[in-house]
Amino acid sequence: MNYYTFVDQVAQRTRASSERAVELTRATLETLTERLTGGELLDLAAQLPKPLQLVLKPSPGTEAADRFGAAEFVARVGQRAGIDENAARDAVRAVFTTLREAVSGGEFDDIVVQLPRDYRDMVEPALAPGATLRRG
Repeated sequence: MNYYTFVDQVAQRTRASSERAVELTRATLETLTERLTGGELLDLAAQLPKPLQLVLKPSPGTEAADRFGAAEFVARVGQRAGIDENAARDAVRAVFTTLREAVSGGEFDDIVVQLPRDYRDMVEPALAPGATLRRG
């Protein structure tokens, strides 16, 4: 999936302008960067278009992930994007759904398994029918 298609999909899912979709995507990916291990970020970035790779800022030296729940994830996205909690939750769902379409199923599963169960309501709408979700 190219960058413009990714942004367009987020815009359609959030009923926002393309400019706003870029902001929502950036806020969500920056927050995801804090939540995933460095190795997983590198794997994810490798499957995304260049402008999104730059947002992820993967660094081989940063392996540890911050441990925070879904409520904190949504709060951070909301703060970055300047939106309320409900809008932030909708934006996160839209970006996760678009990520699911943009990367391989195995890569998306690798992301999901790093997230605690309280992320389920934001992530499960993104899972393709029949997708396997490995729980550790």
